[in-house]
Amino acid sequence: VWARVRPHPGKSEFHSGPLGDGGGSERPKWDNKLQYLLSCIGFAVGLGNIWRFPYLCQTYGGGAFLIPYLIALVFEGIPLFYVELAIGQRLRRGSIGVWTAISPYLGGVGLGCVTVSFLVSLYYNTVLTWVLWYFLNSFQSPLPWSSCPLDVNRTGRFEAECQASSTVSYFWYRQTLNITADISDSGSIQGRLLACLAASWAVVYLCVIRGIESTGKAIYFTALFPYLVLTIFLIRGLTLPGAVEGLIYLFTPDILQNPRVWLDAATQIFFSLSLAFGGHIAFASYNPPRNNCEKDAVTIALVNSMTSLYASIAVFSVLGFKARALACLCRNILHLINAFDFPDQSISRDDYAAVLTHLNASQPERVARLHLEACHLEDFLDKVPGGPGTGLAFIIFTEAILHMPGAPGWAVLFFGMLFTLGLSSMFGNMESIITPLLDMGLTHRSIPKEVLTGLACLLCFLSAICFTLQSGNYWLEVFDNYAAPLNLIIFAFLEVIGVAYVYGLQRFSDDIVCMTGRRPSLYWRVTWKVVSPLLLLTIFVAYIAVLVWTPLSYRAWNTQYARFPSRQEKSYPGWVQATCVLLCFLPALWVPGVALVQLLAKHRRKQKDTWQDRRPKLQDGGAS
Repeated sequence: VWARVRPHPGKSEFHSGPLGDGGGSERPKWDNKLQYLLSCIGFAVGLGNIWRFPYLCQTYGGGAFLIPYLIALVFEGIPLFYVELAIGQRLRRGSIGVWTAISPYLGGVGLGCVTVSFLVSLYYNTVLTWVLWYFLNSFQSPLPWSSCPLDVNRTGRFEAECQASSTVSYFWYRQTLNITADISDSGSIQGRLLACLAASWAVVYLCVIRGIESTGKAIYFTALFPYLVLTIFLIRGLTLPGAVEGLIYLFTPDILQNPRVWLDAATQIFFSLSLAFGGHIAFASYNPPRNNCEKDAVTIALVNSMTSLYASIAVFSVLGFKARALACLCRNILHLINAFDFPDQSISRDDYAAVLTHLNASQPERVARLHLEACHLEDFLDKVPGGPGTGLAFIIFTEAILHMPGAPGWAVLFFGMLFTLGLSSMFGNMESIITPLLDMGLTHRSIPKEVLTGLACLLCFLSAICFTLQSGNYWLEVFDNYAAPLNLIIFAFLEVIGVAYVYGLQRFSDDIVCMTGRRPSLYWRVTWKVVSPLLLLTIFVAYIAVLVWTPLSYRAWNTQYARFPSRQEKSYPGWVQATCVLLCFLPALWVPGVALVQLLAKHRRKQKDTWQDRRPKLQDGGAS
């Protein structure tokens, strides 16, 4: 049967026979096409669509960022996505089995994908731990991050740290993380986070316990519920004052000439589509052999990108409302009322701009002496501690929710949406790990899949306990910045090179004909053979240059810092820098390691064959 015969080292079995069932006749199958599409969309659409994509739009200006993003999507994202779906569906195996079948020398790519998926699962589910903590705390009114608590002595004074920063920052950094001022100070395990971490992994285990048989049922809710919540937030956000300002700021082009925008757009594609993790290969391996994977690749990629844009509109409509409710705007209004003896509450937020314009025209010198603050949305976003990701979700958006009527209800919806988004992405991460292990036959047949899945989740849970330390947020940033990006670029480059040059584009096109009924167009062939490899190589070189020239530093939450509540810029200690370098290259080391083992095995076999060929001659010579 096709793909059941172990290939000779250095030879491919990808095209060794008729279209068949490389994973065996008992390989699970999707109940229907919708389950498969929702699983791929759920894996691709994750937390990054809610916070990283809007952050990048805010950083470069939406119009400026969307241009390189769409170019990278067309010439890098969709072609690579198509390759992963095609090889998974054709060979009906996980990432390790697929790349070993194409060439034993590429088996390290599959092992590297599994390693990256494992590392990402550790910190990704930790984010879900924080989301779960906020979700549970949202079922109370007022919300716990709406006011500063009293100091420990209960003297009637509020906590100084909270008053110096903000209520949302205090709840995040102190009451949730209880963060230390330095990464070297590990602190203690936070019991509440440990409990939420255990609960998060328990939910993941219950959903993936039987592979696609169980995730296929859960995906209907986890993939569709976020779209319902985003729509609710979009409708509510567009009806709030200030929504237009938020959307104008989102889509105003800014700095397209900055080369960093092209690098960020290209790398965002990897996270946005979840490329090179191996999850899509695993999902596609459960498809029927004659499925139109080309249509699937284009559909899922476009849905993912439109979701990012849709989420950005919803997020910035709410943030525009928040900008109208800025504390600095209230202070400016108070200054104008006091300076010009206006009646109390005579200037509203809606009237502020018109009043200020009139006063600037009639009494510019008096207005200038007031030193009014510039209350713009970009100032609000740039000054908020936390930056992209956690800063947007746990600080910026939570503060915006506080100003919305019925804040607890909106908080429940928001964090419920984040949890289901992350959960559907975790389905793909766990399939990236478990499916290749099952295909390799590393476990005895007497060990049920449920036990293997439980052991994998338990190992991940135990490994992720370090993120529940008081310094856990710093370590999560280390893993987020260094464990995946460079490795994903390397694996994606090797994937397209492996298919286009090692296996052969002509043979791959023949397999596409078997699956879809038509030969790949010129666009696909050119992108696979020329454009995508060159683009990925350019991204790799640029990313290495950024790593070399960017100091290995982090921003610490230090209440003793002179400019607190701004975060203090610190350099990583030497041992942490070594960890960063190790995370950057450790998964990729599987590639040369496996190739070297295959070369040595091939050399050993040649020596053995040569010795066996000579042995009869020596015996014959001795007999004569």
